[in-house]
Amino acid sequence: MPKQKTNLEIYKRLIIYVKPHRRLFFISIVGFLVYSATQPLFAQMIQEIIDTLQAKSHEKLYYLPLLFSGLIIVRGIGSYFGNYFLAKVSSNVIHTLRCEIFEKYTQLPTAHFDSNNSGYMISRITHNVNQVAQATTDAVRKVVQEGLTALGLLGYLFYMDWRLSLIFLVITPIIAWLVRYVSKRLRMLSKKIQESIGDMTHITSELVNGHRVVRSYGGEDYERQRFIESSEPNRRQSLKLISTSAIHNQIMQLIIAIALAVLMYAALFFMEQASVGSFVGYLTAAFLLPRPIRQLSDANSDIQRGIVAAESLFEVLDEAAEIDDGVYNVPRCRGDLEFKHVTFCYDGTDEPALRDISFIAKAGETVALVGASGGGKSTLVNLVSRFYRYEQGEILLDGVNINAYQLSNLRHQIALVNQQVTLFNDTIANNIAYGALAGASREAITQAATDAYAIEFINKFDAGLDTEIGENGVKLSGGQRQRLALARALLKDAPLLILDEATSALDTESERYIQAALQKVMGNRTTLVIAHRLSTIENADKILVIDAGRIVEEGTHRELLAKNGAYTRLHAIQFKDHEES
Repeated sequence: MPKQKTNLEIYKRLIIYVKPHRRLFFISIVGFLVYSATQPLFAQMIQEIIDTLQAKSHEKLYYLPLLFSGLIIVRGIGSYFGNYFLAKVSSNVIHTLRCEIFEKYTQLPTAHFDSNNSGYMISRITHNVNQVAQATTDAVRKVVQEGLTALGLLGYLFYMDWRLSLIFLVITPIIAWLVRYVSKRLRMLSKKIQESIGDMTHITSELVNGHRVVRSYGGEDYERQRFIESSEPNRRQSLKLISTSAIHNQIMQLIIAIALAVLMYAALFFMEQASVGSFVGYLTAAFLLPRPIRQLSDANSDIQRGIVAAESLFEVLDEAAEIDDGVYNVPRCRGDLEFKHVTFCYDGTDEPALRDISFIAKAGETVALVGASGGGKSTLVNLVSRFYRYEQGEILLDGVNINAYQLSNLRHQIALVNQQVTLFNDTIANNIAYGALAGASREAITQAATDAYAIEFINKFDAGLDTEIGENGVKLSGGQRQRLALARALLKDAPLLILDEATSALDTESERYIQAALQKVMGNRTTLVIAHRLSTIENADKILVIDAGRIVEEGTHRELLAKNGAYTRLHAIQFKDHEES
């Protein structure tokens, strides 16, 4: 696609966001028209004053100062209306864009988050949106206000003497070529600046989230160097952008200055018959012209940055949302889960993460997944929640292909507890009753916290369930955070429970209580458990040993020990480690 065509599409698309606020935009344009109309009127006023003095007439001297004062007042009112209502349009557009981008983030598939730098995603909704804001406030204000001013002054000049004013038509193609060339360079530099800001945001985010690891391992110097290396390109590109804009302005000013010099020289000859007031008024309008043209040149830099920023935002908005073509809905499924010859490969990789996986988990059964890290256990449970789409085989829930379920309905049937617990900067109660669970009663929240063996530490806080726990539960221990995640899953009371190393961060005593609590709730729901500590899944109805994406063994704890195979070796290693400890 040609770059110029892309520019046009971006402009058109931005206009779509302005359309709902076209009345406010129209008022701002009227305000700028009023402001711009006063500029040539000032030149006309100077002409009137000089001609009045030359004629030695005192009649106009009484009301010309009043007209001048009135002109200043009208000019101020026009400027206020133009700026205020344009800013109102801009803030509405930016709010809409921010909300759309954030909403899109909630709809994008997991694969998008896997393959995109979090820093770029954050900087889009902060820095890039601000660039669009600048392009739709300061830049548009300059274009409209100064553009209309320039047109008004040119109109006045042509009205006074059209032959002399043809000089400005001669330099127009030169200025147009210069603007076009500079615009391309500004866009290129703006894109590089945005990329460097994404890098800086990502590195900063990693430092903030991992500051304990950084300090524990003496990584301060390393992180500082990483940030310097990401900030240096931003500094260089920003200087190049400023330099390009400055040189562009000076060249344009030089061209206009030459045109004004030629105009002044020609006016001395062609305006011999004109009055002194007309001569001075004409030159005044001519010398007022460079300022709006310079402002238009400055606006071009903001506009180009805004175009690049808008382009990156529209790229996100055009991303395909998570596929949700299922129509099947059920209030609550039984929980019969079956994998039929499922093979899955991540995007961008040739080696399958899962190969020909087949097993059945009947309603109410507990199926444990064990094996070495990287074998495909987490990938398997992620397919059940449709975080990724498989291409080969079938996954059936109550005999229905999970792809046939409406996505929200499918996930309504599943409660998930990850090894990496995610909590929010909110109260304990709101973290347990999160999202669709927000309407849960206080009694139900308390019961879930009790079943997850969390109520004991919760009651130690002065505010109890209303305690703010900080970003990602920073005020809690690892075991406490995991118990809150378990409480959230228990409150959901879904027929399918997925535990991905859900007890890994717990001490022995807490784990014993939680295992007892889980035994209660596992009886009436299908449970998939990923566990590295085999002692936690000895009572599972079925254990699947997964290695390199395949099920290499299947059976109960006793059956697998009797086979003296892969599971026996894993059990022997852990038993030996336990004996030594």
